[in-house]
Amino acid sequence: MTEYTSDVKTIPYSSEVIFAVLSDFRKLDLVKDKLPENKVNNFTYDQDSCSLNVSPIGNVKFVIVERNPHSSIKLEAQQLPFELNLTIELKQNSENETNLGLVVNANLNPFLKPMVSKPLQEGLNKMADMLASLPYNELTDK
Repeated sequence: MTEYTSDVKTIPYSSEVIFAVLSDFRKLDLVKDKLPENKVNNFTYDQDSCSLNVSPIGNVKFVIVERNPHSSIKLEAQQLPFELNLTIELKQNSENETNLGLVVNANLNPFLKPMVSKPLQEGLNKMADMLASLPYNELTDK
């Protein structure tokens, strides 16, 4: 497995608030508008999973497989030609400040790895940016 980590983002909310939003995909309705239309479409979700079409990869479904309250959420990707999991890591710094980091572990074959490593790393950092910019206080009431 190859590990990719995002840049760590500091978010002005408690880990409890962030976890409450990110551990239930139904609360991410506002995210649909932030996804780049030329890269991502057909975004659907329920409490424990979300599906999207990512150019040039195709359809991907992420399923939450583990929730550690206020500290991490682990997701597994389905419908990919390789094994991939994504962990959202939260570390509270103070009452209203939390660090967020994303870690992807992917089982890439030697031929695929050079082609997907850079786009995967860039996509991971963009995802961290997007998650850091969410209005969590507005999403907790949904």
